[in-house]
Amino acid sequence: MPLRLPPLTERASRILLEGIVDYAGLFPPSSVAMANAVRHYAHYRASETGWMLGRFVCAAAELEHFSAHAEPLLPRDAGALPWRLTVVGSAHPDADVAAIAAFNERHRVCFDECGALVDAIELRVTTVQDVQQLHEALPKTLTTYFEVPLHGTSAATIDALVQEIARVKRRAKMRTGGVEAGAVPSPEAVVAFLAACVAHGVTAKATAGLHHALRGAYPLTDGPDAAAARMYGFVNVFLTMALLSGGGSERHAAVLLEESDPAAFAVNDLHVSWRGVDEPFNFDRVSLRQVRDHGLVSFGSCAFTEPVAEARALGWL
Repeated sequence: MPLRLPPLTERASRILLEGIVDYAGLFPPSSVAMANAVRHYAHYRASETGWMLGRFVCAAAELEHFSAHAEPLLPRDAGALPWRLTVVGSAHPDADVAAIAAFNERHRVCFDECGALVDAIELRVTTVQDVQQLHEALPKTLTTYFEVPLHGTSAATIDALVQEIARVKRRAKMRTGGVEAGAVPSPEAVVAFLAACVAHGVTAKATAGLHHALRGAYPLTDGPDAAAARMYGFVNVFLTMALLSGGGSERHAAVLLEESDPAAFAVNDLHVSWRGVDEPFNFDRVSLRQVRDHGLVSFGSCAFTEPVAEARALGWL
């Protein structure tokens, strides 16, 4: 039988969490070997919570390696949903584009409806000129995320980069953590990025340090002596985008981004709610769907089971 993901339900938490995790197990701190990463992805995809899984994240240089290990696991039935991949680009975009084209041709086996498909790429930029040059080097049909630097970057510069990304009709990305405490950006920078995306109508994604549901101090790696740092939660970040998209203030957004109390959130069929600082904020199904389609589409995580477990602990699954 063809593998199909469960249909979208009307429950608000399902809308918020559908396809939210792009699996990046190949990257630190997990750094899983390719053979294990593709097996994990296949297992997660077939599990009862597979509807929370998004794309497989892979470096452009590793696409052939992926093919060698994933080939026996890929769907082959007509009508099956393909594995969708996001490529992390290199300093050589022309080579990345060639690798993507070769990969897609290799895996196109039945009317592009099964096998595997690379349909997105992520690249770092630091200047408006970077955005312009990379935009010209990449096919218009390839969904492109330009990673905007948040550390040491003013709100005005973040806004200028996002505005240019909007002009060339690409997407934006922010890095929200890493394996060192210094990799976690300030709340002001995160709010500035999200507010800029809302102001300029840019679709975005996040990556790193978001495998926990709520803001808090967590170990940066799985090591026994791992240092801890205050990290963001995916619930905080995605609801902050929902708040800003609905016309909420940056002051309220900053408070929501820092919320660490599970009791501050509630969910039912119609809404995901946050008690707020002045009054409750209710995010209904329509606004959540809009945010997930056109606001924040996913976050990259080297773990999938942790976000699932934390969503379940909140009572949202």
